[in-house]
Amino acid sequence: MSNTADVQQQIINAFNFRHACKVFDPQRKISADEFNTILEAARLSPSSFGFEPWQILVVQSPEKRELFRDFAWGANGATNGTAGQLGTASHFVIFLAHTDATMHHHSDYLQKHMREVKKLPEEVIGFINQAYEKFQTHDFGVEGKRQVADWSARQVYIALGNMMTAAALLGIDSCPIEGFEMAKTVEVLQEHFGIDPERYQPAVMVAFGYRAGEPPFAKTRRPMDQVVSWF
Repeated sequence: MSNTADVQQQIINAFNFRHACKVFDPQRKISADEFNTILEAARLSPSSFGFEPWQILVVQSPEKRELFRDFAWGANGATNGTAGQLGTASHFVIFLAHTDATMHHHSDYLQKHMREVKKLPEEVIGFINQAYEKFQTHDFGVEGKRQVADWSARQVYIALGNMMTAAALLGIDSCPIEGFEMAKTVEVLQEHFGIDPERYQPAVMVAFGYRAGEPPFAKTRRPMDQVVSWF
């Protein structure tokens, strides 16, 4: 079994390996077992109140992917003259964030989630309902379709980060993508995927696969003393 120092080095190596891969090798595919592990990293991720306010679409159909090409400028290769992540990724994922239709305090969805998924006793459900109502209406002021979707998207990014880290530990590349037109994405999801925009809003896309070449630039980050303050 690896000692702590070995695990620490594996983690740092994975983060140094990971970069925003713009073009993947279209001939190399992620195995079903490995991608299921990446999905499990998302499914098991933490979220505020444990409400899991996300849905995950895995878009493998080339025809379905092409529906986003004209307006997903961060994934269509327009910036580098390639087919982009849409055309080369082994797996292409769209995260949806729940809106207030499901995430409003005391919603039927949340009551069912607490009873059937979390399997909480009624007295605990009552306490969480009160705490979550206070959180939404007073503490954070998270009310309304857009605000709740934005709050849900913050939870989505926890799952997104865990997916990309799991992928990097497996030697698999990834690229998170916010470069898309929101309104047109909502339209395509509703018309071609049956997604109800009153319940779900697109939060972020992410592509997975194996890099076609090495990154053109070395990884750079601010030094630790410019990022972290100790008190």
